[in-house]
Amino acid sequence: MTDLNFPAHTVEKIGGTSMSRLKELRDTLLIGDRKGADLYGRIFVVSAFGGITNLLLEHKKTGEPGVYASFANASEGHGWLEALDRVAEAMRAANHDILDHPADLSRADDFVRERIEGARSCLFDLQRLCSYGHFRLSRHMMVFRELLSGLGEAQSAFVASLLLNRAGVAARYVDLTGWRDERELTLDERLTAGITGIDLTAELPIVTGYAQCTEGLMAEFDRGYSEVTFSRMAALTNASEAIIHKEFHLSSADPGIVGQEAVRKLGHTNYDVADQLANLGMEAIHPKAAKTLRQKQIPLRVTNAFEPDDPGTLINDSFAETTGAEIVTGLPVVALEVFEQDMVGVKGYDSKILEVLTRHNAFIVSKTSNANTITHFLATPPKRARRIENELSELYPAAQVSARSAAIASAVGRNLTGQHTLMRGLQALAQAGINVEAAHQPTRAVDVQFLLDRDDLERAIKVLHADLIESEAAERIAA
Repeated sequence: MTDLNFPAHTVEKIGGTSMSRLKELRDTLLIGDRKGADLYGRIFVVSAFGGITNLLLEHKKTGEPGVYASFANASEGHGWLEALDRVAEAMRAANHDILDHPADLSRADDFVRERIEGARSCLFDLQRLCSYGHFRLSRHMMVFRELLSGLGEAQSAFVASLLLNRAGVAARYVDLTGWRDERELTLDERLTAGITGIDLTAELPIVTGYAQCTEGLMAEFDRGYSEVTFSRMAALTNASEAIIHKEFHLSSADPGIVGQEAVRKLGHTNYDVADQLANLGMEAIHPKAAKTLRQKQIPLRVTNAFEPDDPGTLINDSFAETTGAEIVTGLPVVALEVFEQDMVGVKGYDSKILEVLTRHNAFIVSKTSNANTITHFLATPPKRARRIENELSELYPAAQVSARSAAIASAVGRNLTGQHTLMRGLQALAQAGINVEAAHQPTRAVDVQFLLDRDDLERAIKVLHADLIESEAAERIAA
């Protein structure tokens, strides 16, 4: 990675939900009370406006098809045209929610029209091409997914630059999506080409979260690509700090579960904790993005975008000054159990199991094993779990293979040594009448996991938070 020589600056990322409140961001984070040189020395990497990427690809939670999924599922018809029209309508609505000046609205709507019509032409051409036997649609789908992904970030970055320019800020739109660009560039080359020549002391770069490159971000990171772009930009430019702006603080638990009055802002934690949170589906940052920052020794800060005076939570490699749990979280899982007497003493018995899980793209949250049983706890849809169960039953005909719904609740902290977190958690859950099927504390002492019935997950999080975090905070205050 070739470093660029820039003056001291930060690289900051804004997520899609926050971007949908762009006017508020203008008046708080982006401009607020800043004047003159204080407006600059920052690079912003932005996601698409909230909901746009779902319309372009598929809904992240419900799986409802967007343009990509509609085209992939019915490539011979034109049902995807309606999906693309919905995207255009949603994009124009976002323009009109955010921009007020007629000239800015005209430019933003023209921008959307040009990108949407370009995508429409590409899809028609792809359909015609693949109608010949020599071409297979499957070979082009990832490229198509990459093209669609870039549309959302391109729009949000362009609109943000218009809004800031109208407010007197020298914002520069930096398009990394490769639109109508015939060059084949690596990610570092794409970032370098986009940022070279910008004066960070007098310009505010607004950069697309998607970057087209030869590596193909979607193939490895899928919807996590914007954080990869963000982290690589920070590393490439030697940022003094990388900052992620969310619409909430990184807190000790989900306030919707334990109550707003009960949660504590973390304030300070480390990359070990960030990795555990990502493993449990509560990402502060994508693990690969965190690795990039960690290797370059760039601290990460997670803030509330709408509270610019609050320093948020700093994430670096420091050890905890005090021991104890910092956050309680959890997620529903599928417990995939393979029991076979013949596995006793057999080395590498689970290699084929892992091959099946990899092929089905099943995310492994945790794993346990003993002499004759291997259990993987998976964050995967029930339909996929059933397919995995059936395939393993055929692969191991003498084994008993089962997949059932469960949940994992976890207490995470930089240093749980000496806190008896496992014992205290078991006692608290037992007193609340919550049955724990299994519990696990790794030797690194950064997390403890409790396997529960899925219906008990939220209650377990509340109980563990009260015992391991709220009671500890009360004791420190009393002391």
